Amino acid sequence: MIELLLEAERQLAAGRLDEAARIYGQAAEADPRNSIAVVGLARVAVERGEEREALRLGRRALEIDPENVAGRRLVARIEEVMAARGEAPPAAPAKPAGATRAKASPPNTSPPNASPPAASPPTASPRRRRGILGRILRRG
Repeated sequence: MIELLLEAERQLAAGRLDEAARIYGQAAEADPRNSIAVVGLARVAVERGEEREALRLGRRALEIDPENVAGRRLVARIEEVMAARGEAPPAAPAKPAGATRAKASPPNTSPPNASPPAASPPTASPRRRRGILGRILRRG
């Protein structure tokens, strides 16, 4: 499976969107719980300028794996860009009854007057991205 995903990444990086979408789709079909493949499909949609489809796919990836950092960043950035343009992003679909709940946060056991934890230092910025994907995912 990893070979398929790596090949899809190569195709996407080379701008061969149809081939990247085909390979990501093949990986997602082989394993419907593969959130990495679904995020890949969302990235292809971003490159094609299909923001709403990218947002739908990104949210689907997060339903599969709420811890998928790339999916969270993609969804947050698309929503941010749409809001900056004055567009309301489509509402996330309601979870069906019996859907898995997110883990609850641990209770706050800090004393009432305790100061908040220090912010972590910024990490090195990722390699510069090109195209519409770069504009959507770029921070700042």
